[in-house]
Amino acid sequence: MVPSETALDLLRDVAAALQPDGPITVGTMFRSPGLRFDGTIVAFLGHDDTLIVKLPRDRAASLVSTGTATPVTMGKRTMREWVVIPAEATLDATRASWTGFAREALVHVRGVR
Repeated sequence: MVPSETALDLLRDVAAALQPDGPITVGTMFRSPGLRFDGTIVAFLGHDDTLIVKLPRDRAASLVSTGTATPVTMGKRTMREWVVIPAEATLDATRASWTGFAREALVHVRGVR
């Protein structure tokens, strides 16, 4: 499924907001638009205009247990550091949520390097 123009615009907004912490580049990951830091995937758009982010395992598990996020499964394997963040009720709320989670993912990716 191809992301909507709205989701693409939101992803660009998130990338712009993270530039001071970056540099962040926008490119294609797993055939979907996403964000990279120094060549490493930080986040990308999922099906149904969701954002998929890489977070520490404990944080990802916590978000899944509270229902804030859902786990990412590729084939039969659940990716323990990747979670799906849904869109919020409004564009502004989604932008704020996605920016916050993408910033967390960036901090995580930078720290693992």
